[in-house]
Amino acid sequence: LLRAAKMDDVELSLTLCDDAAIQALNKEHRAKDKPTDVLSFPLEDQYMLGDLVISYDTSVRQAEARHHALRDELRILMVHGLLHLIGYDHEESEEEYREMAAAEQKLMKRLGWEGEGLIGAAEDEQEGEP
Repeated sequence: LLRAAKMDDVELSLTLCDDAAIQALNKEHRAKDKPTDVLSFPLEDQYMLGDLVISYDTSVRQAEARHHALRDELRILMVHGLLHLIGYDHEESEEEYREMAAAEQKLMKRLGWEGEGLIGAAEDEQEGEP
């Protein structure tokens, strides 16, 4: 993932947890008392980008709902989380939203991974597509 993002001189940590653990982190750091799929915690370090935390429970549900493998859902969440670590934030503005969606698709394609990214999947769900 980092090599495909042309960032092979840095590292990140990845933690898989359950919904209860990610809900506690989401409440503490974002004041949202509910589980989420992925959280990103950037670090200001030369070699360590930061921490990605992914809810395994939510990943399983989303993979089933989106009709793809759990592996694919985890890949999508890692790409999304990585982009947050390097400064993208789809919640800031419409322009930032579009830029992050395009970056997700570009990185997924560069990796040869199936899917359109988390933003695209969320858009499809809002439009009623699986």
